[in-house]
Amino acid sequence: MMPEVEGVASRARPGGSRGWGGRCGGAVWLAVACLLALRWSAESETLLLLGATVHPVTGPALTNGAVYVRDGTIEAVAPALDRRADRVERLDGLHLYPGLVVAGTQLGLVEIEAVRATRDTTETGEYTPDVESWAAVNPDSELIPVARANGITHIVPVPSGGVVAGQSGLLALKGWTTEEMMRKRPVALHVNWPSLELEFEARERAGDRAKGKSLAEQAQERRKRLRALQDFFEEARAYARAKEAAVGAGSAGFRPVPAWEAMLPFVRGEAPLFVHADEVRQIEGALGWAETNRWKMVLVGARDAWRVAERVAAQRVPVLYGSTFDLPAGDAQAYDVHYRAPGVLHRAGVMVAFAAGGRRDASNLRNLPYEAAQAMAFGLPAEEALRGLTLYPARLLGVADRLGSIEPGKEASFFAADGPILDVRAQVRRLWIAGEEVSLETRHTRLYEKYRGRPRGR
Repeated sequence: MMPEVEGVASRARPGGSRGWGGRCGGAVWLAVACLLALRWSAESETLLLLGATVHPVTGPALTNGAVYVRDGTIEAVAPALDRRADRVERLDGLHLYPGLVVAGTQLGLVEIEAVRATRDTTETGEYTPDVESWAAVNPDSELIPVARANGITHIVPVPSGGVVAGQSGLLALKGWTTEEMMRKRPVALHVNWPSLELEFEARERAGDRAKGKSLAEQAQERRKRLRALQDFFEEARAYARAKEAAVGAGSAGFRPVPAWEAMLPFVRGEAPLFVHADEVRQIEGALGWAETNRWKMVLVGARDAWRVAERVAAQRVPVLYGSTFDLPAGDAQAYDVHYRAPGVLHRAGVMVAFAAGGRRDASNLRNLPYEAAQAMAFGLPAEEALRGLTLYPARLLGVADRLGSIEPGKEASFFAADGPILDVRAQVRRLWIAGEEVSLETRHTRLYEKYRGRPRGR
């Protein structure tokens, strides 16, 4: 199904409606006919793309392929098409890819990392499941066009802070408001797995040995955090059962609680838990918790997941990998340990998608294709690297029927580049979201044009 907020794809486009608008006079009796004409004109707008090497992702590339789009939806993909269209675009020499989907980023929530007033990623409190991260996204962020200029069309802004940080939704990188950008909500609940590390020099670093915590005290606190997390989800399940019983009995006295209402899609298994964990003991703890409670889980970050790849695969837990360019976690680890990790996970049978990681991920999100390319250079098959940027994140978010590949019936969100997108030398030349072409102008290009024409001294 189409998302609950269809955005610009469903509105009349200027090019398609201009002719009908000229015929609409001021007579009241013509109003209904004019509105119907405008609607028909918008819905019947067609686009035919010819000459590009089409990469459907779900199948082999089509040299000199053709893609036919009607009203923002792909209607046909073939080596050749003989159809009439309102607009025909030649993409000779270019490569056509589905728009890149990023299932985890702070884009839209952070503008300037060093300026606190432009960071809106963290809510006060340890358990805030009713926080909706998409409400804080800035549609006018200068970083959005920068990410879009390298093929990224859809993102999931991730809340941070606390243990249960809140919910996230899927946004298209086009629209005046977050309501126009919205494609699906919620898509995930974000759980930051408590750290399991013990600090051996805690008392020495505290200065006063009486105030520092011993290893036993640290271990006890760790157990309390894990117990609190389990208790929270058990209470959420109890609330869901109580609500079902009250509804079934026709009771009018049931009083909803916003925090527990926000948990319902997740305790019912309608949407996944995105569990953020990097260290191997965190990952093992999260896997055991998900298996015991039968949670629908996605492992996010997953720096050390390669060390327990077989267990991750056995539980069929997808990985949203965000550590490709992280430094090795230990002195004994090889320099390329995180470059090879996606390939190790793939060979074990794990579905690997790529997400932004590290600091300044909002400003550096444009580099995400190169993280997949780096993993490809160290053992991940090229087709898997591409799926990890397109089809696999769409599957994790439950929108693979609309996004992630170039196939009939899917949203016409794709881009044309002058080379393979996993090649750092390739540049995106054109981009469409829901069938509407989007400008690739960014703050970078504006500054380039401004200073290219500056006066030069003799």
